[in-house]
Amino acid sequence: MNESAALASSSVNTAPLPNRIRRFNFWRYFWLSFLVVSLAYAWYCFYAPANNIVWVDNFVSAQKQSAITGKPILLYFTGKWCVPCRVMKRQVWADKEVEALVNAQFIPLSIDLDSPDNAELLTRYNVRGAPVVIVTDPLGNAMRWRAGGMGKSEFLELLREPKPLEGN
Repeated sequence: MNESAALASSSVNTAPLPNRIRRFNFWRYFWLSFLVVSLAYAWYCFYAPANNIVWVDNFVSAQKQSAITGKPILLYFTGKWCVPCRVMKRQVWADKEVEALVNAQFIPLSIDLDSPDNAELLTRYNVRGAPVVIVTDPLGNAMRWRAGGMGKSEFLELLREPKPLEGN
């Protein structure tokens, strides 16, 4: 008789088991979904699409092209570790209107802050962080600049500002 009582009590104890399994599955799916969403968001934050801007290789060739064409040089100081730079690459540099304006009216040069080859330019323009955008004449004299991340409208406003001599 004790065996039948043990079987009866064990059948009573197994009834909550399906609820426990359901609760376990809920949390398993919750955390799995959280992980997938977090990874997708992290990828989006660090993803920077390619752009069609014709970047010049170095400052000397930018000066030569600027002297020949009469276009100002657009210096963009950036770093691989710079989060605002990645945001600008995604929201500003990949924009078709920005690409058309920069390719038509400027000689663009992207300068990596971590490269030892660019130490002279960092000292010359007193750049200590990224992102920094400087518009220069063919001789390399700064005409206008902005430090820090910016959106498309602010960037286009910077590019369309009149030259200092035209404003007088």
